[in-house]
Formats: sequence, structure tokens, C-alpha cells
Amino acid sequence: MYKFERKMIEFIAANQLNAEHLVLEQSCHSVKDAAIAVNGSEDQFVKNICMIDNADRLIVAIVHGKDRASTSRVSKALDIDRPRLAEEAEVLERTGYPAGGVPSFGYDALFLIDPKVTELECIYTGGGSPNSLVRIEVEEMLNMNAGKIARIRK
Repeated sequence: MYKFERKMIEFIAANQLNAEHLVLEQSCHSVKDAAIAVNGSEDQFVKNICMIDNADRLIVAIVHGKDRASTSRVSKALDIDRPRLAEEAEVLERTGYPAGGVPSFGYDALFLIDPKVTELECIYTGGGSPNSLVRIEVEEMLNMNAGKIARIRK
């Protein structure tokens, strides 16, 4: 087990989240791979796109697994200049998790959630590594990240 997976498991336990941490044999880096790995639908997955704004804040855009996040929509939602995508090293440094395993909660960031995500009852999000996922109810995820709901998908 990766230290990042352990960190996520400990976070779930410490916060008494109603969530399930899954460690898989194969990579779940792509939505398609992840859906196959859990024998689920691609519609149940979200992506966490990390961005940095001019004030050096970490912004996490949470979009449906098949969608892409729009930096211009993020800038409009927050009334800021267009943010840039975070580099892999920044993602690890700022979230505490490697790219491809970043969860939708559990670290300091400004979270934006696309309304399409809130239409789901339950989602799969990053579990701390490219081979792990967390299954969590959308309501629970929203409570944990105190995110703002805004149209941010392209």
C-alpha cells in the first residue's frame, strides 16, 4: 500500500466519512480503466483538475469523468484572472497526493464542483494513488470540501 493510500484511509477514518477506499490491481488513471476496474459505469466518476491562480491559491475543479474543466469558466465563477493548470510537482506538493490519485477533498484548496456532478448520488474519486479510488456520496463530498457549485465544464 502506498503511503498516499494510507493517508487517505486515515483521513476517512479520522473524519468518520461514509466512504469506501478501494485499492485495485490495475491502474485507474483513466475513467474508462477505472470503470472497468470496479465493474461500474463511467458516469459515476469525477476528475479533480488542479489549477493555480494569480494569488497562488490552489483551485480544484471537480467535473464529471467524461467532461473537461474550463479555465475561463473557473475564472468567471471566481471573478479572477484565468488560472493555469498546476504542474505534477505542484499537485503533489499542494494536495499531498500524486496526479492521477487526487481525491475531491482532504486538503486545503478552493473547490469548485460542476452542477452535473451534483446530479449523482454517489461518485468515485481519486483514492491517493493511480491504483486506488474512493467511493463516496456526493453530499458527503460536498460537506467535506465546502466547495462552490458552478458551471465549470467545457
